[in-house]
Amino acid sequence: MAGHSKFKNIMHRKGRQDAVRSKLFSRLSKEITVAVKMGNGTTDPDMNPRLRTAIQNAKGQSMPKDNIQRAISKGVVGEGEDYKEIRYEGYGPGGVAVIVEALTDNVNRSASNIRTCFTKNGGQMGESGSVSFMFDRAGEIVYKVDAGDEDSIMEAAIDAGAEDVISDEDGHTIICAFEDIGEVAMKLENDLGEAESVKPIWKPQNNTPVDEDKAPTLIKMMDALEDDDDVQNVYSNFEIDDEVMANLSE
Repeated sequence: MAGHSKFKNIMHRKGRQDAVRSKLFSRLSKEITVAVKMGNGTTDPDMNPRLRTAIQNAKGQSMPKDNIQRAISKGVVGEGEDYKEIRYEGYGPGGVAVIVEALTDNVNRSASNIRTCFTKNGGQMGESGSVSFMFDRAGEIVYKVDAGDEDSIMEAAIDAGAEDVISDEDGHTIICAFEDIGEVAMKLENDLGEAESVKPIWKPQNNTPVDEDKAPTLIKMMDALEDDDDVQNVYSNFEIDDEVMANLSE
């Protein structure tokens, strides 16, 4: 899990907090609306698991209640475009594998924009399945630092049936089997309260080291993908040395 933890830390580096927060609210709203629409207009979180998770994630990011309600209402009345879930795969600088998840109302626009992000930064978009075999589908449940100390979080995770725990200054990331995410999240909620986020992820099986020459271009590509309005999540198997990362942050 070192690679995933490293990626998580990089994507939360200083200097992008405000822009990321604005983009995050937009993505959370879109997910709530899609959850309602895909649930045939069901607004009861207990009857709509995807909506329950979407609302929980929104609350975990301190998204205002009014924003959440507007997103729910939008799904009920069928406003806006119908979104399609698409996964794009490819390679970035240094041969790292990249998976991009999007929710889009225009497939041609998304494909064009994401392909541009790859090609302009020394990468190449591939066919479906070209890199996903290097990742495992898993569940990720994130708690803030104040949810408990490392030992108490570990104990709760073990009791809930989780597979791994990463605790650092950013918080606690709990990993479980993809098919167990609902059950594990519910058990953890009983012990620790509501999580900051609960979602399925693509967990790299192995990490690909990136040297100092390729790292800046790779980070630029990852930022460009993250900034795209249609992109919901970006996963990669890259690993950058702490010293190199420190130099990039200066």
